[in-house]
Amino acid sequence: MNIRRITIFLLVLIVSTTSAAYAESRIGYVNFGKLMEKSQQGQAVRKALESEFSSRDKQLGASRDAILEVEGKLKNDGSIMSESSRVQLERDILGKKRDHNRLRDEYREDINIRRNEEISALQKKVYEVIKKFSQEKDYDLVLTQAVLYASPKVDITEQVLQRLNSGQ
Repeated sequence: MNIRRITIFLLVLIVSTTSAAYAESRIGYVNFGKLMEKSQQGQAVRKALESEFSSRDKQLGASRDAILEVEGKLKNDGSIMSESSRVQLERDILGKKRDHNRLRDEYREDINIRRNEEISALQKKVYEVIKKFSQEKDYDLVLTQAVLYASPKVDITEQVLQRLNSGQ
């Protein structure tokens, strides 16, 4: 009987001290994707990449349009063309498609490399702002990813976004 009372007392004591420790902890959540999307720095990265790759994007569009034009010609005039002209046009279409696909693949690879470079640099800046903000506001734990649900009480994304945009 005495052992049972002592065990219950110890369990109550452990639970109450653990609850008190958690009650004093400050936890925050930052939606990292939202920061990357809405921050001035994130928007600047997007605009810079768009302007850097806009000429190549236009080149790809022109290449695609040229293919469609030749395919339209084959569709419309193929039945009245000579066999050799039709075969030559089909080869021309195939070559243009190959060139277009190669250009498209190179474009995608190049833009992904540049985007990753820019995002990596921005991520470092964002992490530093989150860390500094969290330390100044005495947060014990700040989560940025893999969160199923975050109450608005712990979501500090807007505060961090303001800090990030102010350049502090």
